Amino acid sequence: MNLASSRTTRIPSLFESLVPVLGLTIFLAAAVINIDDLPVIPVVTTLLNGLAAIPFFGGVLHASIPVHIPLVGASVIASLMAWRLGWRWPEIEASFLDGIRLSLAAVLILLVVGMLIGTWIASGIVPLMIVYGLKLLSPGMFLFATCVICAIVALSTGSSWTTAGTVGIAFIGIGSGLGVPLPMVAGAIISGAYFGDKMSPLSDTTNLASAVAGSELFEHVRHMVYTTLPSFVIALGLYLLIGLRYGAENIHMESVEIIINGLGQNFNISPWLLIAPGMVIFLVIIKMPALPALIIGTFIGGGFASLFQQVQLAEILHIAYNGFVGQTDIKAVDDLLSRGGMASMYGTIGIILCSMCFGGVMERSGMLEKIATSILDFARGTPGLIIATLATCLGTNIVAPDQYLSIVVPGRMYRNAYLKAGLHPKNLSRCLEDAGTLTSPLIPWNSCGAYMYATLGVFPFAYLPFTFFNLINPLVSALYGMTGWTIVRISTGEESDDLSS
Repeated sequence: MNLASSRTTRIPSLFESLVPVLGLTIFLAAAVINIDDLPVIPVVTTLLNGLAAIPFFGGVLHASIPVHIPLVGASVIASLMAWRLGWRWPEIEASFLDGIRLSLAAVLILLVVGMLIGTWIASGIVPLMIVYGLKLLSPGMFLFATCVICAIVALSTGSSWTTAGTVGIAFIGIGSGLGVPLPMVAGAIISGAYFGDKMSPLSDTTNLASAVAGSELFEHVRHMVYTTLPSFVIALGLYLLIGLRYGAENIHMESVEIIINGLGQNFNISPWLLIAPGMVIFLVIIKMPALPALIIGTFIGGGFASLFQQVQLAEILHIAYNGFVGQTDIKAVDDLLSRGGMASMYGTIGIILCSMCFGGVMERSGMLEKIATSILDFARGTPGLIIATLATCLGTNIVAPDQYLSIVVPGRMYRNAYLKAGLHPKNLSRCLEDAGTLTSPLIPWNSCGAYMYATLGVFPFAYLPFTFFNLINPLVSALYGMTGWTIVRISTGEESDDLSS
């Protein structure tokens, strides 16, 4: 059997296209589900325990397995299916490299963010923001304030990643000090960050969605207000309700004081340290790309570590690579600060590379397109087309795990379908963002979910129930599609403003 032999490729069937997806689902379920944590359901529990008792499985169902290996296994299945469709090994390998190439910008940002987190902790920048936050934010308003502040920063910078990597890590520290469950904190951070990212004209996904769909940037942004603003208001109401119900009785002020005093005794807490995050936000606002802006922020952090904390250059370089290790002899403070470093991102980068190999071969072989077009075949009328678009964006985030693909692939495939249905392109661009952009951080093996996990330290399935905005917005979009409200049709010489249409 010669994998490199010349053969004619063919279009996959729906069944063939779903085989790798089924493999991915089974492998990932085995990786992320621990039967010891499942509710007791006699029939299911007996079945799973019997399966785990088989020597071949060796207790896999009772252990936490890194998702890298399931992604590799799914990539093998996808490759075998691509070979069955007539693709030669060099072409399959090229699809891996194409997928990886698409993720390299995210990989570079991850490495720099790891260094930034380490140097910002060593310099006292993160401790300063934690101290100020613990003093100023009340527990009842914390989740609400976190979401609003992250939304403002992301709206100003156009970057959810920059927001999470700067003020986001500070809010994680503040929430930990206040005793607020970290999945709730991460959910509020991500909701705010993705609201700002989605609505900012500076955002790459906002520009990409409008370009792929064929709509004008600012009419795309205005049209998103219909689904985005109500969803965000509902999310803020839920964060306020949870915060008020959580109440101050759950907060041990003695623990807060221990953290504040511990940070104050081990770091020179100076307001001048706020220059660093201010500078990064300013650079992104003036449209400097995220990577050089974060590199500059890392250098500023290293300089401040030397200037304010008297850290030697060799130690700064060590922290930039290995991360900061708290040595205050106060467990709560050390647990809070021991994080960051380039090396801490390697596991996340591995997830991205493995997942992009799977996504690359699925796209190159036509299996991803076949799944999407099959969904479109079931779409009936405008409601079916809208829901099919939302479902395809979510599915692409799962199968070809990168938010750019979840915008480009459905946008490219459904653009003509919207035109044939007489629907304005801004309906398509809105759907691409409502489901493509917003569901990406909810999936652990997606580049966005992997980034948020590495940056905030909370597993995506843990914070998923609390990302209210990201969950509500696609549902609101689907509701509008079913009712036809705010769905704009193409009309000759249409010049009406979106908000009055």
